[in-house]
Amino acid sequence: MEIEIVSKKENELLERTEVTFKASHPKEGTPQRDAVREKLSSILKAPKERVIIDAMDSEFGKMETVGYAKVYKTKEAAMKFEREHVLVRNKLKEKVKVEKKAVAPAPRKPEAKAVPAAAKPSEKPAEKPGEKRAEKPAEKPAEKHPEKKA
Repeated sequence: MEIEIVSKKENELLERTEVTFKASHPKEGTPQRDAVREKLSSILKAPKERVIIDAMDSEFGKMETVGYAKVYKTKEAAMKFEREHVLVRNKLKEKVKVEKKAVAPAPRKPEAKAVPAAAKPSEKPAEKPGEKRAEKPAEKPAEKHPEKKA
């Protein structure tokens, strides 16, 4: 894997150098973030803990990856300015797992008194196996275009 620095910009306000790079990796898959960080740290002569890869993008079929990295002047500056999930991706911070609280079951309402089955008027009486219901003859649907008579 070869890395080429495309552009380099100093950002004094955020205490970092912003770098756009192109990594060519023939006969290999997309490189791991950790390997790219290591190569960039050796090229830029900065410790690996201060190099943070923000984004890497590979196009289908091309053996090139274009990316954006930041090299901070101190590790404290990186921890201060960088977003949480980017620090986790670059293994500078552990992912914090949030435990879900067990939801207590809602108090049950007292159940209404059961009504006997014979007293329910809305239900239809059950059919006996031998009986058939009388079927209504099917009606013809109205014709859409009645024929004109001359």
